[in-house]
Amino acid sequence: MAKPAPPRPAPRLYLATPVVDDPAELLAALPQLLAAAEVAAVLLRLKPSDPRTLISRIKAVTAAAQAGGAALLLDGNAELVARGGADGAHLTGLAAMQEWLPQLQPSRIAGVGGMETRHDSMVAGEAGADYVLFGEPAADGTRPSVEAIADRLNWWAELFEPPCVGYAISRDEVEEFAAAGADFVLVGEHIWADPAGAAAALADAEAALKQGFGATAPAQGQP
Repeated sequence: MAKPAPPRPAPRLYLATPVVDDPAELLAALPQLLAAAEVAAVLLRLKPSDPRTLISRIKAVTAAAQAGGAALLLDGNAELVARGGADGAHLTGLAAMQEWLPQLQPSRIAGVGGMETRHDSMVAGEAGADYVLFGEPAADGTRPSVEAIADRLNWWAELFEPPCVGYAISRDEVEEFAAAGADFVLVGEHIWADPAGAAAALADAEAALKQGFGATAPAQGQP
């Protein structure tokens, strides 16, 4: 008799910041945000500046994120990860992955996005990416349909070991991607723009995550 597969872990939130110039506002908000919901990691998006300034900002935000129990990843800027004390970087495209993944691992996290095809995502997974991201907008702002993103997440979750991340731009997408098999759901723009405030929006996203996962989790006592 085949051994049953282990139960799927509950998905977790991954919070992307706005593009940060002066981090004071973000630093003031992070403690409340990270108390409002369980956030596995924060993706820090930085406005371009000189390396010394960026490193100072990275150190400050990393300390705040880690104090709240979240890892801190840089969106790009992989060359500043170690100097800023960050936990890793999100790399966009196979070229960036091939350049930086060997330098970041094993001590730092190297996640990969910008995977235009299933083949690209398999290359990233086979190379040892710590996660693959599906559904983020392209440079022109377009992105696949929600159905296509959910299908890609489901395909990945069924066949591959590295975690997959769904890029959600609404509460409904958080729920759908959790149901589709995402290990993490990346949220950002709609959290910061919510009229109820970012903390309330993040707590609502966590509720949506649990609803999506609960819709697919087997009933207690079932295989």
